[in-house]
Amino acid sequence: MNGATKVGAYVLGLAAVFGGAFGAGRLAGPVGETGGAPAGHVAAGASGGAGHAGDAHAGAEKQVGSTGTAGAPGLPGGLQVSAGGYTLVPRTDVVEPGEKTDFRFSVTGPDGRPVTRFTPQHEKELHFIVVRRDLTGFQHLHPVREADGTWSVPLTLPEPGEYRAFADFAPEGAEGMTLGTDLSAPGDYRPELLGEPVRTATVDGYTVTLAGDLVPGRSSGLTLSVSRDGEPVMDLEPYLGAYGHLVALRDGDLAYLHVHPGGEPGDGRTAAGPGITFHAEVPSAGAYRLFLDFKHGGEVRTAEFTAVTAGTPPPAGDDGDRSGGGPGADRSGDGPEADRSGDGPEGGDGGGAKDGGAKDGGKGRDGDEDGDATPSPEASHGADGHGH
Repeated sequence: MNGATKVGAYVLGLAAVFGGAFGAGRLAGPVGETGGAPAGHVAAGASGGAGHAGDAHAGAEKQVGSTGTAGAPGLPGGLQVSAGGYTLVPRTDVVEPGEKTDFRFSVTGPDGRPVTRFTPQHEKELHFIVVRRDLTGFQHLHPVREADGTWSVPLTLPEPGEYRAFADFAPEGAEGMTLGTDLSAPGDYRPELLGEPVRTATVDGYTVTLAGDLVPGRSSGLTLSVSRDGEPVMDLEPYLGAYGHLVALRDGDLAYLHVHPGGEPGDGRTAAGPGITFHAEVPSAGAYRLFLDFKHGGEVRTAEFTAVTAGTPPPAGDDGDRSGGGPGADRSGDGPEADRSGDGPEGGDGGGAKDGGAKDGGKGRDGDEDGDATPSPEASHGADGHGH
């Protein structure tokens, strides 16, 4: 083989090698990329600087949920729009900020049809939780179901931003589950940082103190004690079948923790305060946002906490931190206040209100606005509540 022939063969060999490598890269895709949205997908602007919500979705009507993945064993709740053959189907994923909307959705079953039979949990067939992606604007609502399986609830998203909506339910004959979908409130917004954890939050003159630590990989016992004017509150009223209701969300992807109550009114051991106990299943290390609903004097209020797992460095705070218990932390859910509306929509519990840059602590709401019949407290021992 002469020199020219050798050079030609060498060039052809290089072309084949590099051409094959390029083709393999195109077929495999970038490292870590999948064809669908990953579990725990975080909307743009979840923890960064200023953003703009709703540009690509204004006026969009939906027939299927927009985020999440198909059912995957072992994932925390709320990260998927569909699991176990059940799918959360909102009619729209865009809600104008500051405007009360008749929000409608359904849950379809394995046969593709809307589910019409549910097993009640905590006195309700379905609990609907809405919170902005930066863990502000929390609302716990109770929609009304029509005969055809359509759910409806008055919903107000107080400010622009990307929100996460959770449906917590148990289809008749199936396990309970929590599905989630994203909602957009169009407009400019600046996500707020989570802030440092604290053990005390205040709302409407009530002080709520958190005891216990979140420990990854195990069930963690938490006790939240309620006092007023320095005196323990001993006559908490039952709310959704317990003396308190706790929602816990993971910072970053808003994974919805499973929370067990420590007891219930009338069980012979659960007292009506001041402490309310829960057991939270914590999937990983990091920061979590806790939302405690409790009822006293005929009104439901929400105390909010940032908690980190044992041994986890606290998140960095800022002027708008949500750590709780500081000056201006009290929030009312009875109507618009300051920069954040605390409107309590009919059929559920309202969102929070900012006051002086520190939003943590909690919010008050006018009783049980969805018309629930609430049982009277019964004499008992111990102190416990319930959660999701």
